[in-house]
Amino acid sequence: MNWTVNLKKEDGKIKMNIGVLALQGGVIEHINHLKALGCETVEVKKPEELDNLQGIILPGGESTTMGRLLKQTGIFDKLKEKITDGFPVWGTCAGMILLAGNIENNVENYMQVMDITVRRNAYGSQIDSFLTYKKIDEICDEEIPLVFIRAPYITKVGSDVDVLCRVDENIVAVRQGNMLATSFHPELTDDFQFHKYFVDMCYNIFNEKVSW
Repeated sequence: MNWTVNLKKEDGKIKMNIGVLALQGGVIEHINHLKALGCETVEVKKPEELDNLQGIILPGGESTTMGRLLKQTGIFDKLKEKITDGFPVWGTCAGMILLAGNIENNVENYMQVMDITVRRNAYGSQIDSFLTYKKIDEICDEEIPLVFIRAPYITKVGSDVDVLCRVDENIVAVRQGNMLATSFHPELTDDFQFHKYFVDMCYNIFNEKVSW
């Protein structure tokens, strides 16, 4: 792993610096959740803004537009290389599509870093959006709200992908090493447990590299 380590300590605690890809989609909601957990945040719009981060969230939005803007801004190659090197990333909804190794019935794939196959708009159109509650053992001790908006789901996973959650037998949350992906939008709820899980994940990955 060769990405930059630049953790800060305040009052003896490590201060995490987490980015949110800010080219399109639901950025501010993720920013607000991260700030509520005490993280410093960066809205990533340029390749150099990927430096000195301890993780990044790829938000929901329009995956085709986000994929195009990733390449136009020059972020695409640098981000893919960092993720392949072990950089922590979490993709929500469209962000999950950007990470997927394969997208059903789609000519164009994107970063193809995660060993999953995704079905776009699997739950239908905007009017088919819904809210449900699930207890996810890896994340929480009680049921938490899961918001689905024109959501994809995962139809196939590789052998090293951990399935974290299913809804109606459909796979909607997975982790593969340094990569986390969800079909739903924790940032659109008042629950912080998924964001805390990701921040802890970033911390643990960086702790493997850093000795104080």
